[in-house]
Amino acid sequence: MRIYFLSEKLAALSVNGLFLGSVDGFERTLELDPKDGYFLECKPVGGFRPTHVRFDEDFLIDPPPQAEVYHTRGGAAVFFKDFVREDASMHVLWQENLLGVRLTLFVQGRVQLCMQSAAGFALVDLPDEFEGAKIAPAGEYFLLEGENAFCILTRTGEKVALSAGKITERGERVVAETPLPSSLGHTAVRTWERGKLVSCTLRTKQQPTEAFYGLALFESVLAGADPAPFLAEELVEKAAALKEFLGDFSAVIPCENQDEVGLVYKRHERVFDVRYFRVILSNGKIANIEEV
Repeated sequence: MRIYFLSEKLAALSVNGLFLGSVDGFERTLELDPKDGYFLECKPVGGFRPTHVRFDEDFLIDPPPQAEVYHTRGGAAVFFKDFVREDASMHVLWQENLLGVRLTLFVQGRVQLCMQSAAGFALVDLPDEFEGAKIAPAGEYFLLEGENAFCILTRTGEKVALSAGKITERGERVVAETPLPSSLGHTAVRTWERGKLVSCTLRTKQQPTEAFYGLALFESVLAGADPAPFLAEELVEKAAALKEFLGDFSAVIPCENQDEVGLVYKRHERVFDVRYFRVILSNGKIANIEEV
């Protein structure tokens, strides 16, 4: 079985004690039979604890909290994330009182935000980009801005939005420019009002050629932007139904075959399926979409 290994941070990958090389956003590929069972170590650089897992059939359907599994055509991708720091001591970064909530940002293994109010207590785990974060009210919500990342939180600690990106407007109306993981340099300008996403516009640094129309189309649907510019006339009237047709996917993956695109669907916690779709062009527009 072909297994692709990736890591949130640059890390050393070992299988059964044998060092196989480094991994990060670029994968390392191995042929492994999960029936055999393997001991994996992913050791990140920069003062973080290594993640140890047993790779077997159970792992593929129920990975531990610091790993995600993506089932692909003929294989699977394993993504290591949420590494814990070696220094387990507690460091308080700041405390604030806003909207009747006592807020404490601290580091203890990972970056966390403690929220205390008359409504109760919440502890919110955050990526490392939020270690130097600032917080401000956003109407009845909180806007937490980190290093090229932001989070919109309810007063009880629920994450309304968590994304890489840059905030361009603050207050009851929050506007952010967020990158999309594509080779075309797409970004999405999203607007939240009272904690609700109310609009999304897709921007691009590079206009897609016909070979990338499928990628651009699915990214438009994911971002909530209008996909009509990529559709043939007979499909334009069905543009609004595309999201229902494709289902609740969370990411778009380019494929080696440029007319194919992989869409990522959540199976359950930390386990995902990748489904593949092909677009068929007619007169420079997408005339049909089929699952392959």
